[in-house]
Amino acid sequence: MIRIGVFICHCGHNIASAVDVEKVVEFAKTLPGVVHAGHNLYSCSQEGLSSIKKSIEENELNRVVVAACTPRTHEPLFRRACEQAGINKYLFEFVNIREHCSWIHSKEPEAATEKAKKLVAMGVAKAALLEPQEEGESKVIPRAVVIGAGISGLAATASLLGQGIETHLIEKSDRMGGLLKDVAIIGPEGTDSKSLIEAFMSDIRTSPKAHVHLNSRIKELKGFIGNFEVTIGNEAEDLKVEAGAIIVATGACELRPEGEYGLCEHPQVITQLELEKMLSKSELTAKNFVIINCAGSRQPGREYCSRICCNASLKNSLRILDLDPDASVTILHRDVMSCGTAAEALYMNASDKGVRFVRYSLEQPPQVRAEGDGLFVEVFDETLDEKIDLDADMVVLATPLVSPDDSVETSKLLKVPRDKYGFFLEAHVKLRPVEFATDGVFVCGSARWPVSARECIWQGQAAAAKASIPISEGKVRIEAITAEVNPDKCVACGNCVLACPYDAIEITDRDGIRAAEVNEAQCKGCGTCVAACHNDAIQQKGFSSRQLGAMIDALVRATTEGTQ
Repeated sequence: MIRIGVFICHCGHNIASAVDVEKVVEFAKTLPGVVHAGHNLYSCSQEGLSSIKKSIEENELNRVVVAACTPRTHEPLFRRACEQAGINKYLFEFVNIREHCSWIHSKEPEAATEKAKKLVAMGVAKAALLEPQEEGESKVIPRAVVIGAGISGLAATASLLGQGIETHLIEKSDRMGGLLKDVAIIGPEGTDSKSLIEAFMSDIRTSPKAHVHLNSRIKELKGFIGNFEVTIGNEAEDLKVEAGAIIVATGACELRPEGEYGLCEHPQVITQLELEKMLSKSELTAKNFVIINCAGSRQPGREYCSRICCNASLKNSLRILDLDPDASVTILHRDVMSCGTAAEALYMNASDKGVRFVRYSLEQPPQVRAEGDGLFVEVFDETLDEKIDLDADMVVLATPLVSPDDSVETSKLLKVPRDKYGFFLEAHVKLRPVEFATDGVFVCGSARWPVSARECIWQGQAAAAKASIPISEGKVRIEAITAEVNPDKCVACGNCVLACPYDAIEITDRDGIRAAEVNEAQCKGCGTCVAACHNDAIQQKGFSSRQLGAMIDALVRATTEGTQ
């Protein structure tokens, strides 16, 4: 006998400010199969969870519906509570009445309440048809692959090796270190980059479980979490490596906006990275330096802030003055993003040592012109409200970091998304910041978004920590929401194979019977194959046609009864 318990959450004022929770509770009590309905101020709190578990035991519930916020963050919490109370966690249904109701109808309390009733009715109808499920397991190959040997890739590799995990590090160039190999000092702390890089490379060189592939790229990738097959190619040969997890640390490149501010037209106009090389060799001959921040960024077409440029300008200004105290340095900026105590101290130090700061606007950017052998920079000073002319022996452009040209190819190989600027998109910026939606593939450093060297290290170590979990456990649990095939109905037409975005389905021949077969470890439960199947031969666990049909019928009933 079906015994359903319904629990409506106030979510503080997030839901209760628009939805009449008590009315929804009373409505839930009238629904078929419901033997208990109640409400909590915060269902996800310890008190709320204890109340739900107590109600399950007292009312002998065998199905649970919680109407609250987003299942993306809280569904595992309620599922665990159901398990602790003795109910299979797949006999739980989550109804989102915050994002799907109260928030978008915050100024329509009556309509929001009626909609919440309908959503709860649909959830109860589906819950009545839920069936217990068992989660499968898939073995994990105890090996990792890291793509990119910049500072984030080095940090990730060293962390994995420190945990005893065999790791293949793939680098497309002929040396490790990424952009930092051309930077002597990392600001704002003033860290020596060579020592930092060498510390990680030393760990990698001395580890018997490290395999470094220089001048190499990934040519092909097959498989799924725990069982990837990576083909590493270089000019000499191709090598196939099996791995349980992959970390993308492909980094970023310095933008060279040719033609802007005279770059590539005047030899005195250079980028910050070129200045870094000159400072490392103490080759400066100029006296008057003009540094233009936001050269190519925070403008139409590239609206983002690269985050590291301001600190690089401050750091290099001080390095110029250390080499030549009589030099003149002017930083043209739209605003100085020196966030944090160390960066603020760097800004104050530069100001105290005579670095001049001139603010310009996006509408009136600096103009660089050549006169004779010299350069002049004309800029409208927003603070003085007038144009000024600056004599410049050298103009330095603080340009943003941009995604590398081959990020498109990497995205296609790994089946991971990019944003409109070409950087890789994590699964969730807060909940899963170093993970892709594709299980078993992780991202870190400036491949994800422009970040400082310190953040690159943190993210590399975070990605390694995440990647090490399935490898250390030796297995991954497969959530029971995957598709399953009824071979008696399947005609092996292949529509599901073509529709599956995860390559999780193939046509197999068993005992002379051809039918589709789902690789559960690779399936993500998106339901695309179900929609593509003409014979109703594929169903998704927890989202069967019968369950979805019951939800539609419940919505129609609730709507019809509400209009009478």
